[in-house]
Amino acid sequence: MKKIIVPLDFSEQSEYALKVAASLARKYDSEVFALHMLELSSTLISSSEGFQQEQMMFLLKLAEQRFNKFLDKPYLKGVRLTPVIKHYKVFAELNDIAEKHDADLVVMGSHGIDGLKEIFVGSNAEKVVRNANIPVLVVKDDIDDFKIERFVFACDFKEESLIAFQKAKAFADKLSAKLNLIFVNTPGDNFLSTADSYKRISHFMDMAGEGLEVEIYNDYSVEKGILNYSENAGADLIGIPTHGRKGLSHFFMGSIGEDIANHAKIPVITFKI
Repeated sequence: MKKIIVPLDFSEQSEYALKVAASLARKYDSEVFALHMLELSSTLISSSEGFQQEQMMFLLKLAEQRFNKFLDKPYLKGVRLTPVIKHYKVFAELNDIAEKHDADLVVMGSHGIDGLKEIFVGSNAEKVVRNANIPVLVVKDDIDDFKIERFVFACDFKEESLIAFQKAKAFADKLSAKLNLIFVNTPGDNFLSTADSYKRISHFMDMAGEGLEVEIYNDYSVEKGILNYSENAGADLIGIPTHGRKGLSHFFMGSIGEDIANHAKIPVITFKI
């Protein structure tokens, strides 16, 4: 956790994320990359006309001044902070920035979103979760001292989730958090008997080289199961793999990781499969 990216849009939620990133940075000597994405049109940026060039420079200067003012916070004192301004609001650029700076975590603020707006628009946090190749930590509340004691990680315990599980365990170890593993068993075509559930989990743990216990939790849907179990367990953080589906695949199938990130009341961290 040496380098952390925090997308900022000057909102209250993005400041929540900045506080969490600063808290992590102080504890683990991390560098924070504060990222602001402008929404300048491609016409304005590529134009060679003098007036439009002057207009673009004015907007960039204005954004820089506002950005510097936003970053002038007491809780950032002593934190290694690098401001980054991008011309476009393209969330796929996060991967380029992460690769360039070898970042290993994105911290994102979110207020959550529901209903038809969620289907057709989606939140910025959801877009980051979908596009980012590195883990994304989503926070929704003001947390002065980010401390995780109980970390719930849920997955289907299939081979494709192995890397996500290993990253989650490493994250829990880094934070000295107790890791609670759960498998949500649902009715219908995906239902597994207790024997079949433990057979899948045992095979998964053999591949991972771990001997950790996994609790089987029954509920009407995976999302409800994860949220209900986490609330009952008093979890401080929920971890979940995400496929990062896009296009029609995302529209018709969705992503449990994105749904959890949107609807959970506590922080959520997603790991790309």
